[in-house]
Amino acid sequence: MKIAPRRAVFRSTPVVLPAAALLMALVLAGCGGSSSASSGAGSSNGKINAVAAENEYANVIEQIGGKYVKVTAIESDPNTDPHTFEASPSVAQAVSAASVLIENGVGYDTYMEKIESASPNPSRKVINVQKLLGLPASTPNPHLWYKPETMPAVAKALASDLSALQPAHAAYFQENAKKFEESLAPWYAAIAQFKAAYPDTPVATTEPVGDYMLEAAGVKNLTPFTLQASIMNGTDPAPQNVTLQNSLFTQHMVKVFVYNQQVTDTLTNSFRELALKEGIPVVGVYETMPVPGYDYQSWMLAEVKALERAAKEKVSTQKLVP
Repeated sequence: MKIAPRRAVFRSTPVVLPAAALLMALVLAGCGGSSSASSGAGSSNGKINAVAAENEYANVIEQIGGKYVKVTAIESDPNTDPHTFEASPSVAQAVSAASVLIENGVGYDTYMEKIESASPNPSRKVINVQKLLGLPASTPNPHLWYKPETMPAVAKALASDLSALQPAHAAYFQENAKKFEESLAPWYAAIAQFKAAYPDTPVATTEPVGDYMLEAAGVKNLTPFTLQASIMNGTDPAPQNVTLQNSLFTQHMVKVFVYNQQVTDTLTNSFRELALKEGIPVVGVYETMPVPGYDYQSWMLAEVKALERAAKEKVSTQKLVP
């Protein structure tokens, strides 16, 4: 799925890395060039170099690999638009030097595949989450970390790959993967509880960021997916969809507005302001894990709890605060 640049307000300007610069960066990486990103991916005391495109995946690597991994997250800034991120030379160095990589796939972080192709390494372990879940490249919603079944699959694959690289610590990795999966139980319970207590809760959204979690919670999303996709891809939405979205608020057809807190523009801000004016609580969701203060499990649980507060008490949680 091709993700087109979007018109974002709060976003750092991405650094475009042309092919020639990418190749030069990879040559420098092989010659020992250093940077903040590459140093984070470097080997230290026999630890496994690991890089994840998004910090939520990096967090899972840390939990599974523990003391035997050194992890770098490429995307961790909540003020950037992950869809339009472009790799810098330091990112190319970090990725090319890693022994374990995690990428989301579904067109979300294509720079990872470009760097991997430019720096082939047959012993490198690459987890492409889209492929791990058996999803086609045409999958319309790339925000796979909100699917309850995603991270257990990632943890299992990580334990296997790390064990292959350091067989002596295989039992350690497998035990951490087991603990990780067990630690997701409160999130699953909160989803089930919301689904039972507030079935078919009508909501509006800006983008399909949290849609997988909303579906698991039995929420009824009244925003047309065509509008969500237009906002996500930075294309002009159909006027009739904008009118429909506004009517969801003015006619009080929804009980919650789920808002992409990380990437905003004039249109999404207008939706948020209208929802608040009409007394409809707003729940902010994120594309990269808010830090500090959260790990993957507590982040996902906090999002469901915010959704519950909105449905039960009409309380807005526009930003997550640990």
